[in-house]
Amino acid sequence: MNPLELAELLAAPTQPPVREALRELAPRELDTLVIEALAATEAAWRQVVVSRVKAFAAGQPGDGRPTVVAAYFTTTERRAADGMHLGWGPFVAALSDSEDVPDLRPTRTTATAVPVGEAELAEEVFADPELAAALNRLTVLDPPDYGDVLRVHLPTRMVTRISR
Repeated sequence: MNPLELAELLAAPTQPPVREALRELAPRELDTLVIEALAATEAAWRQVVVSRVKAFAAGQPGDGRPTVVAAYFTTTERRAADGMHLGWGPFVAALSDSEDVPDLRPTRTTATAVPVGEAELAEEVFADPELAAALNRLTVLDPPDYGDVLRVHLPTRMVTRISR
């Protein structure tokens, strides 16, 4: 069985052959499978982020603009029924044409209340849905802290969380 065939089977874990195979695994093997599956899932979502950022950077206007090396995302708070949640904002906070991390600290301290639903509407209208979905999944898999920045390094396709 080649990796693609195995991936197709694992993508449908409720199908009889996969379900039966999972039932035969010992608890230690099941734990190993979960750890590996989560790591592979996180890596795949990171590559979705890289692909969408590359598409965004390629679509930026201006000939003669230096090649984009990295893009950065900052955190944002979202209201939910069970309280506030911190996640990655669905919009690129900065593009950089060098290896230097730009200063992404807030430039003012005034908080502005956003009406419920307005942030979601802006995301729906302006954000790349695939990028937003990938950032939301990464938030669940590896929750950010206040002040963290997500760096997408395009030449190496690396997505790194930078903590301040």
